[in-house]
Amino acid sequence: MIIVGAKGFAKEILQVLSVEMQLNDEKIIFFDDVSTDLPDLIFNRFSIIRSFDEIEKISTNINDNSFVLGVGNPILRKRFYSKMLTLNMKPTVTIANSVQVGDFDVEIGKGTSIMSGSIITNSIYIGQGCLINLNCTIGHDSYIGDFVELSPNVNISGRCKIGDYTSIGTNAIILPDVEIGQNVIVAAGAVVTKNIPDNCMVAGVPAAVKKELQPLDF
Repeated sequence: MIIVGAKGFAKEILQVLSVEMQLNDEKIIFFDDVSTDLPDLIFNRFSIIRSFDEIEKISTNINDNSFVLGVGNPILRKRFYSKMLTLNMKPTVTIANSVQVGDFDVEIGKGTSIMSGSIITNSIYIGQGCLINLNCTIGHDSYIGDFVELSPNVNISGRCKIGDYTSIGTNAIILPDVEIGQNVIVAAGAVVTKNIPDNCMVAGVPAAVKKELQPLDF
């Protein structure tokens, strides 16, 4: 298993893979082709590869071509996800042991990670490459698009829709029946009471548009 990234959130993913899923050390490898201040081994145990050219060779050696995203930002998650697919790597759904997932009508896309303490109720769709961070809740009949980032303690009420590449800050609350567009940043602590258009940043209680964002161009 390759963890894409070797800092910050990647260490939280490591906890799930190594401790909760009990993968052997030699089956977990970090990838980081940007940072210049990393040690030779993460926690003196886990190898790091530093170029895309090494990935295919490494995956053959460990007989595993799966990967998990160890970065939080939706745009970075999308870029790494797409690049790894071109290398014939397979995205893995990672769910911490303490997560509660409803038994009825729940779909979770490839490459999504759901971290400890989160609650996913019934009739929920979560797209590919999402990050549902610590202690989030998603209410019934909600739709979460691709590469969405929910920071810790986000509460999404029932019948909500969150667009692709949207990032929702810590402790934000989305009230029932609200639709949030694509490429939206919801500030920490915001309470979203009405629909939000694409390509903007919102903040406050109740949340209001504070800034327009450039549309994404992939």
